[in-house]
Amino acid sequence: MPSGQHRSAISDRVGDMDVERGTTERVLTLLGLLQQRQVWTGPELADRLGVTPRTVRRDVERLRTLGYPVHASQGVGGGYQLGAGQDLPPLLLDDQEAIVTAVSLLVGAGAIASAGDAALRALTKLDRVLPTRLRHEVRALSGSVESFGGGRTPVDPEVLMMLARACRDEVEAGFDYPSGSEVRRRQVEPYRLVASDRRWYLLAYDLDRDDWRSFRVDKMTEVSARTWRFRPRPAPDAATYVQESVASRVYPHQARFLVHASADTVRAQIPASAAVVRPRGNERCEVLSGAENLDAVLMHILLLGHDFEVLDPPELGRRCHALAQRLLSAGATMPDMEDS
Repeated sequence: MPSGQHRSAISDRVGDMDVERGTTERVLTLLGLLQQRQVWTGPELADRLGVTPRTVRRDVERLRTLGYPVHASQGVGGGYQLGAGQDLPPLLLDDQEAIVTAVSLLVGAGAIASAGDAALRALTKLDRVLPTRLRHEVRALSGSVESFGGGRTPVDPEVLMMLARACRDEVEAGFDYPSGSEVRRRQVEPYRLVASDRRWYLLAYDLDRDDWRSFRVDKMTEVSARTWRFRPRPAPDAATYVQESVASRVYPHQARFLVHASADTVRAQIPASAAVVRPRGNERCEVLSGAENLDAVLMHILLLGHDFEVLDPPELGRRCHALAQRLLSAGATMPDMEDS
């Protein structure tokens, strides 16, 4: 190809790219305008965008192709309106809106129990598209907001975000963690963050112990994410594993009971962090719990007010008989009310 023709072909391609980029920016601007106000007339949008009404109609069709339900109506009060669709399309946020949204999610994920893990999931999605220039402002603002009242144990929202990114990007993480009277460095493959009714936990594969572990996020210090990527292993169900760890495995004694009441009834009586409740038909359930001593867990089950059977360990059955004898003895010392 002659040099002049070569330069002409390059210029044509660059020109096409400029046109495409300009169209994309204009369509995004149009979407932002439709999100700002309920109804726009065609001439109003054309004036804002600096194009003809015909171009506005073409851009509206582009938005519809992308899944945005843009409605058009005729007559007085008519115009273009962004409707609610079955699927939620991506929101177009300006800098100020993005900062406020990110700060709200950071505070909600870190300290407010009612926000739960939904806030963290939304925040990790926003983190994918949040420009670097805005992250400093988000960090500064989130540090100036606090909450009070009951609920989940507060954690550093930036630690939550760091761990959430590590789970998402499949990179190793490290942190200092108490083990008995010592604090040791742990290197892990992070898989999932799990929110209980009181705390945040991380399900991770502990590289030093070569096994799965759950860690309380509020106990972590010196948290860092590495650049080492890992290949995901077959993992246990995160919520189930963490709940069983919190309710039983962390204690020296574990106990299983068959309770003669529905699982829903018993779950309403026992916090999820205190026991695992599994249905066994419609009118019975299995309760797995742990305690520092077996008498304590036995008393908790007794106070539920339902008939129950001891499934494990055998020693707990003997303690039931001993407790029954003590209760009968205590009752036998009471005066006979009919004789008084």
